[in-house]
Amino acid sequence: MLLLALISSLLLLLQRSDDGQAWLGFAWAKLRGGYTVEERLAQHGAAVEARLRTQVEAAGLTYPPAHLALVAIKDEALLLVYGRSETSATWQPLLSYPIRGMSGRQGPKLRRGDFQVPEGIYRVESLNANSRFHLSLRLDYPNAFDQTRAQADGRNDLGSDIMIHGTRSSIGCLAMGNQAAEDLFVLAALARPRPVEVLITPTDWRRQQPMLRAGPAWLHELDRELQRGLARFPRALGAG
Repeated sequence: MLLLALISSLLLLLQRSDDGQAWLGFAWAKLRGGYTVEERLAQHGAAVEARLRTQVEAAGLTYPPAHLALVAIKDEALLLVYGRSETSATWQPLLSYPIRGMSGRQGPKLRRGDFQVPEGIYRVESLNANSRFHLSLRLDYPNAFDQTRAQADGRNDLGSDIMIHGTRSSIGCLAMGNQAAEDLFVLAALARPRPVEVLITPTDWRRQQPMLRAGPAWLHELDRELQRGLARFPRALGAG
């Protein structure tokens, strides 16, 4: 009886934190042989729609938005979500989430093990319904820009497995907390097969002209590319 009580207390403690919930969910997924993306949609889709439908419709879009884009601003620890319809090229601001955890400092990711979150324009490559970090969106890092600059610099092994995921801590990824990860996972899944763009920038270059930063010689070129990319997205939703 004492052992059962201890196990029950431990499970309750784990369920109270994002990390604990993610660990329990990952263990259960392993035991049952994993989940499909469709099964995760069945689990979380209704709750996500209840949370987000009003905000999406307030932006003049139907739920779910046909096209989805994410903008992560490092120095504000902020992730902005944008959507647009099939018939419009104009992105509408939908949601904003605090980034709960990210490692490293300002500057792009250069190699495996540098603990940096990449900076650049990426796409969601795949969805992981069985992540150790609850749910995750895998980015196509390194992209063509990263690979071209690495080749010119003579750098090898740029790293991989860059995710946007649940829980509140991360090394090289963006940790969003479990509920935000559910929202992003469901929206990205419902947008398939349309690509989901993810722009990660050190600061919001819509507010100022990119300045020279310490780092590789090509860093200013990257910042100008990010500025051009950001110009497509209006600044809003608690982003200052």
